[in-house]
Amino acid sequence: MAAAPRRFMTVINLALGALLVLLLLYGTALVWLWFKQEKLLFTPDVLAANHPLATAPDIHELTLDVPGATLSALHLRLPAPKGVVFFLHGNGGSLESWFINADFYRRANYDLFMIDYRGYGKSTGHIESEAQLRADVRAVWATVAPQYVGRKVVFYGRSLGTGLAAGLAAELGDIPDLTVLVSPYISMTALAAEHYSWVPQTLLRYPLRTSELVGRIRGPLMLIHGDQDPLIPSSHSDTLKMLAPQATLLHIADAAHNDLQDFDAYLSAFARALADL
Repeated sequence: MAAAPRRFMTVINLALGALLVLLLLYGTALVWLWFKQEKLLFTPDVLAANHPLATAPDIHELTLDVPGATLSALHLRLPAPKGVVFFLHGNGGSLESWFINADFYRRANYDLFMIDYRGYGKSTGHIESEAQLRADVRAVWATVAPQYVGRKVVFYGRSLGTGLAAGLAAELGDIPDLTVLVSPYISMTALAAEHYSWVPQTLLRYPLRTSELVGRIRGPLMLIHGDQDPLIPSSHSDTLKMLAPQATLLHIADAAHNDLQDFDAYLSAFARALADL
């Protein structure tokens, strides 16, 4: 009769041991995520310092100093531009893969200015916080802005860059004549909850809460989203539109996350928005 209770206790002890192992693994994963989440969020292509980026005489390569790093940039400069598109790119790649549609901006008669974040392309340093990332964007724009006094200014964010572009537009008030957010997110915490529900939201050091920013953008706001986006569902743009009734929202049929630039509906809508300024 005593054997059954002993077997029962053995099973309980094994179950408790397994639970403790799982909790230890879960805790270890959370600790790793706290300290290493940059590796998940930022996936740069790193380029050699002597790697050429400028591909035409009107595209100029330059570097900009920020505290603790030097950022690589490309600047399409036209003879008499209507204005500038200040472009903040997504979380992968580098200027080499992002600065690829200069002819679109030439036809629209807009200069294009784009940077690589810390650790991307030929930029030095490492991204360490959301505050640092936003400060870098702010510092770069402060360098570019004097060249476009009296001309049209467009802040453009793509994917990761949408939260940064929205923050800059909200901070600067009337300065951007147009803010364009392509494949935006409500926040990184909301996006993480959709893809990684096991991760506590308080653990995320890059909340990037676009939902708290779009309502503070004073000028025209354009939201563009592929309706087949598997990474950032188009429902994020729907929510942002509700939070910013002044915004226009364009769903691109059949477009996913990385191919919007291949759709005429996207290109023609963006071209019209630039022409209408």
